[in-house]
Amino acid sequence: MKIIKRNYLQDMIDVMGTPDIKVITGVRRSGKSELLNMFINYIQENDLNSNIIYINYNLDEFDYLKQYKKLINYVSSKYDSKKNNFILIDEVQMCLDFEKAINNFHAENKYDIYITGSNAFLLSSDLATLFTGRTFSIEVYPFSYKEFLEYYNLKNNDENFDRYVLEGGFAGSYLYKDIDKKYNYISDVYKTMILRDIVGRNKIQNIPLLDNISDFLIDNIAKITSSRNITNILNSNKANTNDKTVGTYIKYLCEAFAFYKVRRYDIQGKKYLSTQDKYYLSDHAVKYAIQGTKNMNYGNVYENIVAMELIRRGYEVYVGVLYKKEIDFVAIKRNEKIYIQVSDDIGNDFENNTFKREVDSLLKIKDAYPKILIARTKHDNYQYEGIQIIDIAKWLAE
Repeated sequence: MKIIKRNYLQDMIDVMGTPDIKVITGVRRSGKSELLNMFINYIQENDLNSNIIYINYNLDEFDYLKQYKKLINYVSSKYDSKKNNFILIDEVQMCLDFEKAINNFHAENKYDIYITGSNAFLLSSDLATLFTGRTFSIEVYPFSYKEFLEYYNLKNNDENFDRYVLEGGFAGSYLYKDIDKKYNYISDVYKTMILRDIVGRNKIQNIPLLDNISDFLIDNIAKITSSRNITNILNSNKANTNDKTVGTYIKYLCEAFAFYKVRRYDIQGKKYLSTQDKYYLSDHAVKYAIQGTKNMNYGNVYENIVAMELIRRGYEVYVGVLYKKEIDFVAIKRNEKIYIQVSDDIGNDFENNTFKREVDSLLKIKDAYPKILIARTKHDNYQYEGIQIIDIAKWLAE
């Protein structure tokens, strides 16, 4: 499989030698193991005095280390006091009580520690309780459109953008030439994640209910929803569940990085709203792999792609609410704020209803922060009454 240099590698290089526990998380098959291997190559090439202690729990040779005391003994036996010692552990959660081992290594203050994992144990919100030392999190996502172009050595054009919309960002699927085989791979990745990262860890008994909730969220990406709404729909089909269970199962799906929850934000009142949210797939191609491509809703898929790209670029992302109108995204990073609408086809006429509907919500925002309409314009960027109109493929390829 072809390997490309991703920005995450520089993130790891930038924190080399710091006392933090470096935690690499992300959805299954997003490239965490490849990233770790690239980092190992970087260490070997740039630190001739390094001692790399590497454990990959995906390999049978490390099965005997799946208990924290054995892991501690193994690492201690590999320590070299005359060298810079790096600990790199892939899929660390497969070791029972792994957090005790990691805390032990950190307390010894003689290792540079890097660990990867794909499930909820390594969510940044849980790290404070897992590890007594400081942590630095790097979340890895499936390939962006820009990375897709680099992988295939392609230029940004209509054909290649449409191809990315269909194929998505799971690079493992790129090894298959046939689109059905690509979707089979993506479907297998998703189903494995459900079984191992959710059902197995949380000891879920009602797997059909989890599947129904997952299918509902996939079918309703980019749509406002709530646990109560989903519960009512499921119960109308005789699911016999409740808000609490549905909410818990949604939480598990988000913890496994299958979905990302985006909360609503009251722009006028400058406060967060908690009653309803939107959910976006970690990779939009999962929708096609699970549900097929017969009913293509490009607007919602484009919105999913933009949501994940904003998250990938480090923004906090919210759904904006203003005078009962919705702004697809309020993207915030430090002192930067951007209002964004996403659309499929807005046409070429400022007077058409689609264009008016998309810009109307943005025009009602009276502050001076940038306002952008991202759509499939197939044109160079232009402005309309202070709103930047940007082609989605060009925006993604920046």
